[in-house]
Amino acid sequence: MLDAVFVLGPTASGKTALGIEIAKVIPAEVISIDSALVYRQMDVGSAKPTAEEMAGIPHHLIDVRDPFESYSAADFVRDCTRLIKEIQARGKLPLIVGGTMLYAKALKEGLNQMPTSDLEVRREVEAEAAEIGWPGMHAKLAEVDPITAARLMPNDSQRISRALEVYRQTGKPISWYQAQEQKGSDFEFLTLGLLPGDRKVLHERIAKRFDIMLEQGFLDEVKRLMAMPQFDRAWPSMRAVGYRQAIDYLLGEIDYDRFLVAGVAATRQLAKRQMTWMRSMDDIHLMDPLTEDVVAKALALIEDARSR
Repeated sequence: MLDAVFVLGPTASGKTALGIEIAKVIPAEVISIDSALVYRQMDVGSAKPTAEEMAGIPHHLIDVRDPFESYSAADFVRDCTRLIKEIQARGKLPLIVGGTMLYAKALKEGLNQMPTSDLEVRREVEAEAAEIGWPGMHAKLAEVDPITAARLMPNDSQRISRALEVYRQTGKPISWYQAQEQKGSDFEFLTLGLLPGDRKVLHERIAKRFDIMLEQGFLDEVKRLMAMPQFDRAWPSMRAVGYRQAIDYLLGEIDYDRFLVAGVAATRQLAKRQMTWMRSMDDIHLMDPLTEDVVAKALALIEDARSR
């Protein structure tokens, strides 16, 4: 029996729109699987769907944390598991829509007992990185966790930081936690993935979206966040693509032109990682969102899965 449907895809691929189109045909509610949409006051930079875009379809796990709070994969698994059951009890289909592939993996495959983030340790790592650079931090990671270091690029600041945090918190490398046995989900999922056939079109969409965000006041939004008394650029929320680059610009660390280039480039890199994740999923049904029949294909796959 089909319990829920994933609608996954890279940024700017049309996931939100596809989820809405599905819900117009099949009674459904949307569960956001997006590590940025969980945060309040981060609307423009996260491309949070508006009330008009949600078209009256219930959406969950949007605006559930303040920017200074953390939200982990374990939090998502707990919340999403509860929501799937609640939505099913209402006689509707849960649609899990978004692009945070780590959360999808955690929900489908289970979690190991990874320690939660420690903001003080993260600040220490960030401060050290500011002195010696992320390649230098990568070298430090190689000394304590060569397995993880071998699969990370020297400038992958987010993952290097997290791996060093875990080691410094626990004395055990993150690769040790990742190797522990995990209990998979009891739910039956159908996984739909939006993989644009024309990478150039996706890149154009990303650039256009960034321009629209700026027109909508993205930098003002970041200024308001930075004006919060407890603001800290090490907040987990500030790791979201675009926000990091905006903070660098507003602090005078890069100029405006560099900010524009860095923001679009970081979003493209995110999209590339998201597509790599999707290609590695054995159970995913990949569809080109640029084709006219993508909605019909999605509905057909769902109906087939529900009839089994």
